[in-house]
Amino acid sequence: MPEVIGIDHIYITVSDLARAEPFYDKVLVATLGFRKNTFALSGDPHIQYFNRHFGFVLCPARSGVPHDPYAPGLHHFCLRVDTVADVQAVAEQLRAAGLDATPARLYPEYAPDYWATFFTDPDGIRLEVTNYRQERRARHDA
Repeated sequence: MPEVIGIDHIYITVSDLARAEPFYDKVLVATLGFRKNTFALSGDPHIQYFNRHFGFVLCPARSGVPHDPYAPGLHHFCLRVDTVADVQAVAEQLRAAGLDATPARLYPEYAPDYWATFFTDPDGIRLEVTNYRQERRARHDA
């Protein structure tokens, strides 16, 4: 049976590309080191952020319905960095860039070594950055 070895790309729809682009530039390019390009698909402009692991693409929404994390669909999107120090640095950089990210802290209710920062994009999509926890490392290695 084929094994899924990673996420290739994520597409999210945004209500306003001009508003979303500076937000995601701060998060993905300035803070997390992604690269960026733009393209059109079926006449719609798209903004693609990518690193060596996967792509994250913004495309224009075709409906004005606001995002609801408790409706069927995406609840939140979590990016993983290597260490607790990386989570702390991300939180500090996002806050310094004017984004309303929570201070990085330990969430023992999730796992004994679960550190995270949380923030929301302009359309209300919840984002998180967490560390590569021991349980995940062990799962990967086993």
